[in-house]
Amino acid sequence: MQDTVTIIGNVATDPTQGRTSGGVPVTNFRLASTHRRFDDATQTWIDVGTNWYSVAAFRHLAENVKASLRAGDSVIVTGRMKIRTWENNGKHGTSVDIDADVVGHDLRWGTTAYRRSTSRSSSADHDRQLGDGDSSASIGSGGADETRDIDTPWADPALAREEPGSGELAAAGSAADAWSPSS
Repeated sequence: MQDTVTIIGNVATDPTQGRTSGGVPVTNFRLASTHRRFDDATQTWIDVGTNWYSVAAFRHLAENVKASLRAGDSVIVTGRMKIRTWENNGKHGTSVDIDADVVGHDLRWGTTAYRRSTSRSSSADHDRQLGDGDSSASIGSGGADETRDIDTPWADPALAREEPGSGELAAAGSAADAWSPSS
């Protein structure tokens, strides 16, 4: 069973990148979502419990996640959740996995400097899939010569693009800098 979910939490591990057997880039990280409540008796916020997720991002999203996220970053992840059981060396457990569709910094706790990554993928192919015949979207005042590539999760990963890190999101602040009612 797969459900689309949105989880707000903190990146618990630095993202690691690899490739599937078919050569598709994949980036994995653990996500911790801690639930808090206000304790009237102590007049403080207390942690009630933490849910843990294994997140996988594929293709161009994988490259951007690897270049942009670090352990401790506050993020919002939307994707398809899968719950699976596992067994390893006689131990049994349950894992909650998310195949990410969208990953971004949670701007309640810090700032990000967004930089569009460049892609050599054909925006005309993307527009044909969407049913739009106009493959160039004009931005700014640069006229018809100024077009934007439309980044798609199904873009061919073999196509040339910027070096990882050049489209990096620079996050200022982390969960440690987070606002609380006492600040």
